[in-house]
Amino acid sequence: MNSVNEKEKKLKLAINKLSNFNLKNPELLNNIEKLKTKKNQLEIEKQELEEKYNYLKEDYNYLSKKLEDFKNKENLDQKKHIQFSEKIDELNQETNTLLEEIDKWQT
Repeated sequence: MNSVNEKEKKLKLAINKLSNFNLKNPELLNNIEKLKTKKNQLEIEKQELEEKYNYLKEDYNYLSKKLEDFKNKENLDQKKHIQFSEKIDELNQETNTLLEEIDKWQT
């Protein structure tokens, strides 16, 4: 985008210099008209590029948010898995303790 801005500045400078010349020369008038056309085209291209940039920036922000949400969900799922495993371990220990108690009572 910098090159577009630089081109625009150069064209504006050239137009300003040419406007100080005697405009009775048809070749100069033609050159000025060409420069104005190029300037307008560059402005249109600049606007299109800015729109594309803004669109990409919005997409990036949206995808970054989705990725962050996904990571948060994954972390939550991992925590739940760990908690579940801990509960199973606790139940296994309690079951073992109960089995030991039952064995004691049976003997």
